[in-house]
Parts: sequence; structure tokens; C-alpha cells
Amino acid sequence: MLLQRYTADFSAMIQHYQLNDEQLLYTGTPEMPIQISQTNPFIHPILGIENKQLTNFFVLDEKKDVALYTTNEQAILLRTFSTDKRYQGHGYAKAVLKALPDYIRSNFPDTNEIILAVNQKNIAAQTLYEKTGFERLEKIIQGEFGPLFVMNMKLEV
Repeated sequence: MLLQRYTADFSAMIQHYQLNDEQLLYTGTPEMPIQISQTNPFIHPILGIENKQLTNFFVLDEKKDVALYTTNEQAILLRTFSTDKRYQGHGYAKAVLKALPDYIRSNFPDTNEIILAVNQKNIAAQTLYEKTGFERLEKIIQGEFGPLFVMNMKLEV
């Protein structure tokens, strides 16, 4: 699994990225965070690519909303995580999340924690995050579509 920072070279891949209605209950499409990243240097759209196919998309947020989830100034927020609907159930999301700590250590060397929020109703995502090393914290926040569990993964610096 290759994790690659988004550049305009990947715009055609993004145009063909597909999410189904159920996925859209819990995550957004790549277009808005990509647009935000053009003017916000702390928002990093990242692609998961396997066999030259865009299988996953997510954002690493260094500053914008990190403080909503943690007081740790060395944390990075994982958000808008999704798998193209055509590649669901093939282990790509798990592969991305397993590769993520090394990617963050290489590209964000001062980061010592990955934080995320997942909808309480999204059991599949919670299970995936737990299987890949994330732990649920006591903190619950109110999201746009209901309560969110806050989860984290500590990183060795």
C-alpha cells in the first residue's frame, strides 16, 4: 500500500473515486478537503494507492480542529477516512491504517499521537480502527450526524 500526498496530478483519480450513500452518512467526499488544503497548509489530503488504483482517501489535519479532540499539541487528526466503494472488503483500509504510523513518522516527525473521531453508529469503522491499533478514549463529542467516539494511537517518536 502506497500512501501519497495529494497533488493535482491525481485529480483524475479523485474524479473517479466513488462512495455509496451509507458511507456518506459518516464521511465526506475528497473534493472539499482538497479545496481547503489549497489555502490551509496544515490540511493534508492523502491517497491510499494499490496497484495504481485509488482505494482510499483521508486527511491529516495538523492544526485546524485538533484541539477539539485533544490537548496534545503534537497530535495529528485523521479525518474524512474512506474506501472507494468498489474496493471495500478487500483489506485496503486496514492496509492503509497499518501503514499510517510509519508514514506519519516520516512526514510529520514531531507527531506523537494520531487522533480521530468516529460516529457511535459506525460499528464497522470502530472495529477497523481497534483492529489496527487505535484505542477508544473516554471522550465523546457531538458531531454533525450524532455522537462521536474519540480514538487515538500513540506513536513512538
